[in-house]
Amino acid sequence: MGAADGAVTRVRLDIAYDGTDFTGWARQPGLRTVQGVLEESLSKVYREPVQLTVAGRTDAGVHAEGQVAHFDTRAEFDGDKLVHRMARFLPKDVRITAARVAPPEFDARFSAIRRHYAYRLTTAPYGALPLSARGVVACRPGVDVDAMRDASAKLLGLHDFAAFCRRREGATTVRELQRYDWVREGDLLTAYVSADAFCWSMVRSLVGAVLAVGEGRRAPDWVAGLLAETERSSAVTVAPAHGLSLIGVDYPADADLAARNAQTREMRTVPGRGCCG
Repeated sequence: MGAADGAVTRVRLDIAYDGTDFTGWARQPGLRTVQGVLEESLSKVYREPVQLTVAGRTDAGVHAEGQVAHFDTRAEFDGDKLVHRMARFLPKDVRITAARVAPPEFDARFSAIRRHYAYRLTTAPYGALPLSARGVVACRPGVDVDAMRDASAKLLGLHDFAAFCRRREGATTVRELQRYDWVREGDLLTAYVSADAFCWSMVRSLVGAVLAVGEGRRAPDWVAGLLAETERSSAVTVAPAHGLSLIGVDYPADADLAARNAQTREMRTVPGRGCCG
């Protein structure tokens, strides 16, 4: 990548990875992480330090099919060339699937208007097939999918999801859950979960709570009742990490990026409740 005219280029990357052998996205000293592997390889290609900002920091074992990140560079940029070159630099469990110039206002994290996850289960009596076992979780064959859909629908909307989130100091747990439904294709049962943002462990907790309904251990109304709680609920089981994949991130039109960045940074509340529930 030869030198350009010195102007800064903001680059958007679309990324996919198998999270099995990574200690999550975020760089951690002495541990293998997606961010660490990508930044190391990109820094070698560009011969300058590269720091990535990501749409969603996935946990250890969680996968991605539609992760988005950005970085700034003063070097010459060619998206197609970068994708091909990184295919040789990167290990087989992570890939840059697209690279393109983004507006200066684009921020992979703060510009996002929604994130989409899929959680995959199998009801096959023998469990997950060997070729899909790293991304599919086995569950009981007789789960009540209609009851799970009923419970999931009760969670849609703007709520404080404190019962489903691991608390982080100074962070709100108010989120707008825009989609939560279940699709069955033979033995494969997939939860599709979309929101403007997610807090730590929220998706896996949502799946764990609704799965308890499907297995007959809880009633659908129990899940909705959790929205009244102001702390993480010990009654909610967090589903295993390897069933979860970030499948997409939505962004507004370029002209609306700056406004979205400002909106995302605002602390949100649920009417009638304080900032943190």
